[in-house]
Amino acid sequence: MSGVNFPKPYADAVAKLRVPFGFILVAAFLWFSAPTWTSLEVGLPVSFAGLALRAWAAGHLEKNLALATSGPYAHVRNPLYLGTLTAAAGFAIAARRWELAVLLAVVFLLVYLPAVELEEQHLRSLFDDYADYARRVPKFVPRLGGKSSKHFQWFLYRRNREYEAFAAFLAGVVVLLWKAAK
Repeated sequence: MSGVNFPKPYADAVAKLRVPFGFILVAAFLWFSAPTWTSLEVGLPVSFAGLALRAWAAGHLEKNLALATSGPYAHVRNPLYLGTLTAAAGFAIAARRWELAVLLAVVFLLVYLPAVELEEQHLRSLFDDYADYARRVPKFVPRLGGKSSKHFQWFLYRRNREYEAFAAFLAGVVVLLWKAAK
């Protein structure tokens, strides 16, 4: 995944489409999901793990002020995106629809990967030590080891508004429970 390079005009254009594509994914999820109690038992813990990774990352992220290298950033450069992908995959499992998994994969590949590339370019321009960090820490597949010198900070979690992801997770769980109970 790290070898994929998108033309900058394309990456700029799709970066603006992340939110609209998110709404499309939510609408498809609401319409097509067909959960069972078993699919919920398998998928919701996966989704929660992704949400927990996002929360952990948000508690270490001081956007544009300091290069995040602690917490999950000691293991993977893009824990917020990895957490989002994991949470969405868990919801696709819970929804029990392969079509949603395919849609998720397409949106991730065509929208989120270019956005990651733009963010990494931005970080390279902000932080002189980013190139060294990028050489040591993988983009998406976490490495074992890696030392973290800082602890999770709740004020960063709140400032990064990660509670919104938690609220969206809860809303998704409610919808799935409602659909499974029908």
